[in-house]
Amino acid sequence: MRIARFSKGDTVAFGAVEQEDEREVIAEIAGHPFRGVEFTGKRYPLADVRLLAPILPTKIVAVGKNYAEHAREMGSEPPEEPILFLKPSTAVIGPGDGIVYPQKLSERVDYEGELAVVIGRLCREVPRHRAAEVVFGYTCANDVTARDLQAKDDQWGRAKGFDTFCPLGPWIETQLDPSDIAITTTLNGEVKQSARTAQLIHDVPALIEFVSSVMTLLPGDVILTGTPAGIGPMAVGDEVSVSIEGIGTLTNRVITRD
Repeated sequence: MRIARFSKGDTVAFGAVEQEDEREVIAEIAGHPFRGVEFTGKRYPLADVRLLAPILPTKIVAVGKNYAEHAREMGSEPPEEPILFLKPSTAVIGPGDGIVYPQKLSERVDYEGELAVVIGRLCREVPRHRAAEVVFGYTCANDVTARDLQAKDDQWGRAKGFDTFCPLGPWIETQLDPSDIAITTTLNGEVKQSARTAQLIHDVPALIEFVSSVMTLLPGDVILTGTPAGIGPMAVGDEVSVSIEGIGTLTNRVITRD
């Protein structure tokens, strides 16, 4: 099931994206889907609503250098253990929202297309063989990074934490096997990143086990699983899209705050 969060007029709600004849519609859900899916009976053409970030997490736990070729393009060998860092919840935006280029602070802002895991229940110390039990679903993510600040700072909080630096969407796919699916990032229509999740150094169950051994995960928290090789800079006016097999495409444009 594809679970989206959307606005229609003054209403913000969750809904299930469905195919109806030759068009896509969204069937409104009563309350929060983590409590179970109960439909209100209201249905809207998908083109008539605005899709929002599909979830508002309390935290985004991101994983660095989780594809071997990306680790090498960053100048290091693949790590033996996952490298964790946090992105603030205020970095989250949805499909179609603008990625704001911090022109006064950074001279290089990069795209990083990633598979995102959405946690569905409170959990801690989850063994990898039970990892699927705590997953609500999966979505597309862009771990936007001020690359020059990442190189300058000992910590990555500033480089990764600007407002708008974590696009998520377009929805959450609840029925997906994440073990071997294609992930592609395009910039202005040109393919820049292309890989499969089978190339992850640490797969989704391993990441859930590792992260949950460190911190409690809450419903709605997001784990970014890492980006493939092919990272590169974006400029104001560029359009970046992250497409993941079985989920869909997340598209955002780079803008200035002014």
